[in-house]
Amino acid sequence: MSHTTPSDTVWDNFKQIVFAIVLALLIKTSIVEAYKIPSQSMEDTLLVGDFLLANKFIYGARVPITNWRLPAIRDPKPGDVVIFIWPGDGVTKYIKRCVAVEGDTVLIKNKRVYVNGKKFENPEFAKFIDTLPSGKQKIMPRRAGGQDSRDNFGPYIVPRDCFFMMGDSRDNSYDSRYWGAVHSDLILGEAMAIHWSWNEDEYPSPEVSAKDPLSVPRLFFYNSIHFFQKVRWDRLFDSIN
Repeated sequence: MSHTTPSDTVWDNFKQIVFAIVLALLIKTSIVEAYKIPSQSMEDTLLVGDFLLANKFIYGARVPITNWRLPAIRDPKPGDVVIFIWPGDGVTKYIKRCVAVEGDTVLIKNKRVYVNGKKFENPEFAKFIDTLPSGKQKIMPRRAGGQDSRDNFGPYIVPRDCFFMMGDSRDNSYDSRYWGAVHSDLILGEAMAIHWSWNEDEYPSPEVSAKDPLSVPRLFFYNSIHFFQKVRWDRLFDSIN
């Protein structure tokens, strides 16, 4: 009969912990990852404080610690809500809606988006916050020098292996109208569902300061009291379209 020593038990537990950590890292980096919405550019489809799960496998997930990518099931297509690395710095993660793919011609005329001469239908929760008191959209003039503007852009042909991205909050989104298309190498995944949503607008949390040792317990106590009001319960587990 074999005898299990304490060192064997410790070693077995250690192996199980390492295996669990490696498995979690593989899932996080290759299949599913969580993201938090930090800005208002995708309102009202996504709200500040929404936490998302993204499918990284569908567009070809990166293999950890390498520059390799697994074969993609498909490329982003118009209408997908995509998470990608901002071309401006190669680090920051953005989330926008794919409007056009390589070879497509994008034209924006008085806020209306056209792709290859056809209207690109506004997403269900898209919004335009820049309006006149009558409710009519206020058209922004072109920038100095005749350059494209937020509301009048193009025609622009999307380069090869690139995607044109726009926020659903069309008047409040820093997107491909300003910094160009996103190369396929920067694509991370497709947003799938909201797994958590935390509302700081109605019950803003007190600030935490290193100079005030009571600020942390104060924050915890405040959020505990208002927990049920701050969670957007109706958004939990909503799929993203």
